[in-house]
Amino acid sequence: MNDSEIIDLFFERSENAIVELSEKYGPVCMKVAMNLLGNNVQDAEECVNDAYLGVWNAVPPERPQSLLAFVCRIVRNVSINRYKHNRRNKRGNGNLEMCIEELEGNIASHGSVEDQIAESELSSYIDEFLDSLDKEDRIIFVRRFWYMDTYKDISKASGLKEVTVRVRLSRTKTKLKDFLQKRGVIA
Repeated sequence: MNDSEIIDLFFERSENAIVELSEKYGPVCMKVAMNLLGNNVQDAEECVNDAYLGVWNAVPPERPQSLLAFVCRIVRNVSINRYKHNRRNKRGNGNLEMCIEELEGNIASHGSVEDQIAESELSSYIDEFLDSLDKEDRIIFVRRFWYMDTYKDISKASGLKEVTVRVRLSRTKTKLKDFLQKRGVIA
């Protein structure tokens, strides 16, 4: 079933919408949640189910252009909230912290990026930056910083050596820093 048909099921308020969404994108959603939650299967399953409910509540009135991006964003947000909750209870995931520190270390100066520019404006700059990258670098960047994939996972998926992935990401982060400096986002 294609995305448009699944979205139509949501608009019809058919419970099959969740079934079809789960069949089509369930594995991707679980991977996103597992990467963020340190392979905690129970928490990941709960986050994915909460995300399905979030999609149910958002569609309608929302009609996402990309159902996969829409559901993954919800899974990601729910999983990050669960991660923060778990962290308060000392059950955190080092991979998420590493990704955040790795990216923030390249684009933050004094204080966090959020203190320097509104989140939506930063998001549009990052979209513009990603559009300027070649396809392979863009995929590597998104897999690392959106899906929180490990270098090893990216290496397997891309067919590149792990060291090559690390070097390309390092260069891309430097390009991002330069890009944001030219736009006055960071000093």
